[in-house]
Amino acid sequence: MSVHIVVPEVGESIVDARVARWLKKEGDSVAAGEALVELETDKVDVEVAAPQAGTLGKILHGNGADVKVGEAIGTLEPAAAGPSGSDASTGSKSSTTSPALVARPAQAGMEPARSPDVAATPSARRVAREKDVQLGAVPSEGPRVTRSDVERAAAAPPTAAAAPTAAPPVPRAKAVGDRHEERIRMSKRRATIARRLVEAQATAAMLTTFNEVDMSAIMALRERHKEPFKKIHGVSLGLSGFFVKAVIAALQSFPRLNAEIQGDEIVLKQYYDIGIAVSAAEGLVVPVLRDADRLTFPEIEQQIRAFAEKAGNGTLTLEDLRGGTFSITNGGVFGSLMSTPILNPPQVGILGLHAIKDRPVGVGGQIVLRPMMYVALTYDHRIVDGSEAVRFLVRVKELAEDPGGLLIES
Repeated sequence: MSVHIVVPEVGESIVDARVARWLKKEGDSVAAGEALVELETDKVDVEVAAPQAGTLGKILHGNGADVKVGEAIGTLEPAAAGPSGSDASTGSKSSTTSPALVARPAQAGMEPARSPDVAATPSARRVAREKDVQLGAVPSEGPRVTRSDVERAAAAPPTAAAAPTAAPPVPRAKAVGDRHEERIRMSKRRATIARRLVEAQATAAMLTTFNEVDMSAIMALRERHKEPFKKIHGVSLGLSGFFVKAVIAALQSFPRLNAEIQGDEIVLKQYYDIGIAVSAAEGLVVPVLRDADRLTFPEIEQQIRAFAEKAGNGTLTLEDLRGGTFSITNGGVFGSLMSTPILNPPQVGILGLHAIKDRPVGVGGQIVLRPMMYVALTYDHRIVDGSEAVRFLVRVKELAEDPGGLLIES
C-alpha cells in the first residue's frame, strides 16, 4: 500500500513551505532514510527523507509548488520486506503522518551519499539554479557543496563555474531595445522578510533616537588584549561582546525594552535572549544568544562567529532563530554611517551600530579627533516612553565609553 510523503512539522511558527527540488524521479528506487525532496521554508531549508525503502510513486506537487504542513506531496511504494519483516502488501498499514518521515536541517554531514547527484545543501542548490551554476563543477572543501561555494563559483570565470557539458542556461531576461528586465520569484524567506517588515511598520509605533559613542576606550582595550584573547579563546575580541554586555546592563535598568505586547498586557522578560543580525545571501537573519547575561566575552564572540559561518553556508537551524527579547544590528560592517533599524516583532527594541569614523569632538575644552560611532535605538512607543528610550541609549553609551564598568555590571 502506498505511503504518503507529507510536509513535516519543522517548527511551531512554520505552516507552509515551497518544494525547492525533488531529488528523485517517479519510479526511482530509494533507500530508507534517503533524501527525497528539498523544502524551502521562511526560516530554514529542510530535506524530507524516505520513511522506508521502496520506489518513488507519484509526485503530487512539483518543484516550485507552495504546500502546507501535513499536505501530501508524493507517494512511496514500499519495497518487499526482508527476512526479518513482513511483506508490505499483507496487512501492514500506511499513514500520511508516519513518524518515520523526517525533516532534516540542511547541515553539513547529514546527507547520505547520493549518486549521481551532488551532495549539496538546499540553499546551495537554490542559489545554483538562480545563478545557472552546475553543482557538479563547484569545488567544496567539505562533504557538501554550500551556498558560499556556489557564490564563489558564480563569481569565478565561466570556465571555472560551469561544467564543460552543461546545457546553455534558460534565458530569464527580457530585452526591449537596450532596456533589460529580469523577473525572479521571491524565495519563501525573502517574501517572509518583506511581509514582516511591512507588518512591523503597520503594527508598532516605531520611533528612533540617536546618540554617539566615543570608541577610544574599547579600541584601546581591544588593541591591548587582542593577541592573548585570540590565542586563549580561538576567536578575535570584537565589538559585539562589549555592546551585548552594555545592552543587557541597560535592559536591567529599563525592563520595558526587554518586553513584548500580548493583547492588552505587557510581558516583561526576566531573561535576556539577544538577537544578533548577521548577513545571509537573502538578507539579514537574526540568530539568538540564549541567556546572554550568563555568557562570557569569549562565549559571546564564539557563538556570533558560529552564527556568521552558519548563515554563510545556509545551515542555521530553527533553534538558532527562535525567540529573542532584544536585537542588535551592525550596519557599520557595510559602511553605514547612520540608519534607523526596524523592529523585529514582537520585540520592542533594537540597537543599531554603525561605522567608526574619526571626528572632531570637544574634550576638556580642546577639539581633538576621536573614533566615534553613531548608535540608534528604535523602540515601540506604545509601551516605551521617549525619555526611557533616551536614557537607555545614554546608559549604553556610558558603558561603552567606560568598558571597565561592564565588569561591575556583568
